[in-house]
Amino acid sequence: MNETLDVLIAGAGPAGTTLAIDLARRGLAVRIVDKAPHSFEGSRAKGIQPRTLEVFDDLGAIDDVLAGSSDYPRLGIHLGPVTAPWRMFRNRQRTADVPYPNTRLMPQYRTDSVLHDRLEQLGGKVEHGRELLGFTQDGTSVTATVTGDSGTERITARYLVGADGGSSAVRKHLGLGFLGETDEQDRMLIVDAVTAGLSRDRWHVWPGVRGRFAGACPLPHTDLFQWMIRLAPGEVAPEGEDAITRRIRAHTRNRRIEVRDVRWRSVFRPNIRLAEAYRRGRVFLAGDAAHVHTPAGAQGLNTGIQDAYNLGWKLAQVLAGADARLLDSYEAERLPIAAGVLGLSTKKYEGIAKLDPASLRRGKDEQQLSLTYRGGPLAPAGGDRTTTLQAGDRAPDAEVAGSRLFDTYRGPHFTLVAYGPEAAAASDELDWPATGAPLCRITAGDRPGFRRSYGVEGDTLLLVRPDGYLGHIATHDFLGSTRTAARTMTPEAAA
Repeated sequence: MNETLDVLIAGAGPAGTTLAIDLARRGLAVRIVDKAPHSFEGSRAKGIQPRTLEVFDDLGAIDDVLAGSSDYPRLGIHLGPVTAPWRMFRNRQRTADVPYPNTRLMPQYRTDSVLHDRLEQLGGKVEHGRELLGFTQDGTSVTATVTGDSGTERITARYLVGADGGSSAVRKHLGLGFLGETDEQDRMLIVDAVTAGLSRDRWHVWPGVRGRFAGACPLPHTDLFQWMIRLAPGEVAPEGEDAITRRIRAHTRNRRIEVRDVRWRSVFRPNIRLAEAYRRGRVFLAGDAAHVHTPAGAQGLNTGIQDAYNLGWKLAQVLAGADARLLDSYEAERLPIAAGVLGLSTKKYEGIAKLDPASLRRGKDEQQLSLTYRGGPLAPAGGDRTTTLQAGDRAPDAEVAGSRLFDTYRGPHFTLVAYGPEAAAASDELDWPATGAPLCRITAGDRPGFRRSYGVEGDTLLLVRPDGYLGHIATHDFLGSTRTAARTMTPEAAA
């Protein structure tokens, strides 16, 4: 009889693989299957936001991500014979509280490769060519039917997570609605190809009438450009190097441009959809299976990765004995975030069609550093706060005793940060369960950078969740209130 897994993941894109990495580093028994015969080969989602870079730092993948990416180039907007320079991002300097301030450019195939490599370092491996056909569930487990070249297998797991894209088989099997719209006439041709006749120091954009446009973005550490060409209603998308080159020349009026060596080509429709729920029983959705976006603003991939980062520690805690109601907080926290991000990316996409310069500008909203879970089930309103932070906010980086707080936060644990003698005494006295995520306790000295980043004015005790958000802030009743907050996220501590 097959052994029961902790978690089965369907879909090995960025969201599914992030979840597998997070669960594997917690020692859980995990399998991740993907119906594709091999890893994704296209550039598709290419923007890595600062908050996602922090996630990759925590998961041990940041060095490879930084090595395989670059800052975004300036735009070159071609208006007839004139090329207008435009900076999409204002490059920011690293600060004590934001170690990765700038969005990075990296083709999705490289992001997938980095994450798959990290999973293998932790003893896991993506099972390609394995398609999930269906599943049943009861009060204790999910049994899935998976097929591939080696035959059909029944896999039993405590939980199943569908991270299998916008056409998610898991979501469809659950019968969950995918609410939103798809404009069948709005199609985009995306091509990764070597291109002659263009400089590589610009992301080239050629606006057109009625919202048509073409763009060519140089992909870092390659000789490729990613071309995005918005097609006219009813237009047949060109195939082959010659046909694609003719289409590009017709739009750009530049006969020096020549496309060669097409590595990947896709035609997609910018869907705008959100699942009606993220969970049914012991089955969850993450990433594009739960929400699909327009390409504007580089939000979809990043939102999916952060779905996984939110869900991973909660699954592990419940499997270790925490109250199962902790899993209800996944949808409660992530679905409103996805709805807001859908609105942002849709507004940007519509603005591009209208040649609105603001639609080309990227700022803190896209960077996802200010996203918060305030008012959610794990961060109820009305609790203690500092002058800058509330429970549910991202815990910023800061220097404490010569080291970074992010170095302390890195890993699958909670962190208790004490500022002041009363808070430190409560930290020492707080009991913590022997199962589930451990607790790291630190005392923050009287450092101006910490006080500024965290807004502390007097004794303060901060409980930081494994995903880097503030689970609790105590400025009085340090021990009692922190103990109460911890019980909602941990197994019961031994008496």
